[in-house]
Amino acid sequence: MSKKTTILAIALAFCTSLFAANPVSAESTLRVVMHSDLKIVDPVWTTAYMSRNYGYMVYDTLFALDSNLHVQPQMVGDYSVSDNKLTYTMTLRDGLMFHDGAPVTAADAVASLKRWGQKDGMGQMLMEYTADLSAVDDKTLKLILKKPFGLVLDALAKPSSNVPFIMPKRVADTPASEQIKDHTGSGPFIFKEDEWKPGDRTVFVKNPNYKARSEPSSWMSGSKAVNVDRVEWISIKDHQTAVNALLAGEIDYMESVPHDLLPLLDADPNVQTAVLNPLGNQYMYRMNHLHPPFDDVRVRRAAMWAVNQKDFLQGVIGNPKYYKECAAMFFCDTPLATDKGAEIMMRSDYEKSKALLKEAGYDGTPIVLMHSTDLNVLANLAPVAKQNLERGGFKVDMQSMDWQTLVSRRSKQDPPGKVGWNLFMTSWQSLDILNPIMAAGYRANCNKAWFGWPCDTTMEVLRKAFAEEPDPAQQKAIAEAIQIRAMEYGTHGHGGQWLDVTAWRKDQISNVPNAPLPVQWSISK
Repeated sequence: MSKKTTILAIALAFCTSLFAANPVSAESTLRVVMHSDLKIVDPVWTTAYMSRNYGYMVYDTLFALDSNLHVQPQMVGDYSVSDNKLTYTMTLRDGLMFHDGAPVTAADAVASLKRWGQKDGMGQMLMEYTADLSAVDDKTLKLILKKPFGLVLDALAKPSSNVPFIMPKRVADTPASEQIKDHTGSGPFIFKEDEWKPGDRTVFVKNPNYKARSEPSSWMSGSKAVNVDRVEWISIKDHQTAVNALLAGEIDYMESVPHDLLPLLDADPNVQTAVLNPLGNQYMYRMNHLHPPFDDVRVRRAAMWAVNQKDFLQGVIGNPKYYKECAAMFFCDTPLATDKGAEIMMRSDYEKSKALLKEAGYDGTPIVLMHSTDLNVLANLAPVAKQNLERGGFKVDMQSMDWQTLVSRRSKQDPPGKVGWNLFMTSWQSLDILNPIMAAGYRANCNKAWFGWPCDTTMEVLRKAFAEEPDPAQQKAIAEAIQIRAMEYGTHGHGGQWLDVTAWRKDQISNVPNAPLPVQWSISK
């Protein structure tokens, strides 16, 4: 028996066991393999994409972004902005209910926004400009600003991590430093917590009381009508097994296909592969600013001189059709794209790295590099970084773990070792980093910053100037200064752009949304 035949047999046996364990009708059940397993079910507490994806299943938002990058009302029916641009009045649509049957009220929305505003960078800045956010009555909330802030609706429609999802007030009153324990949502699917088995499956059922908008679905906006009874996110860690399960028709949809396995799917006329996010993704390497040695800017810059984009992209993606070296931290081919200050990201200079380490007095203590092993688009990043960093004079302790363990560990501020860390690598979708306010990596407000916790007054002044500047030309100039400062200070670096590929059985499902996120409303089976 050939190796390929053996793998296919294993996949078929695996999927047969899935059906035996869950006899729900295949016609009403959408079976999906996501890019990772779900372990954190609080999409405000973490920026992890699996938690964000979960959030879009279970919750809804006041506003949403459409495919033209325009903000549209979602849970909001009507809204108005005062002539002085200081007061935003929003009225909820009729008929909105939580999964427990309680009506969605303005008080729920206010509490949800306030909790989100403690964790998210864009939310934090919105709250800094807010004089008052309160419920006028059960359906109306009012946001009053201290002074004009041109990104109010953009913040409320923020499409990706962290998303301002609307929760019941009793849940949203949970401190932002703690994970929620009540998963009652406002969205098109209901989370079946009693069937949730981390490492095996996550189950959602259709919310029969969800009131979809009448407008056509467009990215995160418009109708979120559900056409299946049940969705199962099935954990299959081996990518070859997942691909063979898709080929066998035992699963319907695979969020992220390893690029080297695409030829197998493209050869099957019943399988559709597509790049649903044309701008793509950006790799990021993030250093921990709290602890030695990366509490020293010279050591951060030494690491940035040691690594380079080409090695990351070739080591992980491989096929140039699906990657691009790009000096622009806000993505190439976007309004804020610039190559200023980016030489340090584009090529390795090991002698400069060694010189900076010597100047900083680096004592050779190994840096703890966290290595994600189970995501195909991340697995080779840390080994490539380790090799380049060691050539640049670092000693590296690469510690391997699955992605969800890394997500939990990166939030810890303990010293490096078995709990803390010095460096990790991740990837961001374009929707998260199109400007320096939504992009988490640029927040340099110390303990309020994203994991890594940079603390730089200059960066915060520049970000505030960007948020207050109404002129696009001036915004571009400020964004350029922010990119230069990010490289000088070493908030983080980026490892190039790449495209993800999704696949599904077109003979089994239809109406797959053309959205940059793996949403599952609209899909029919």
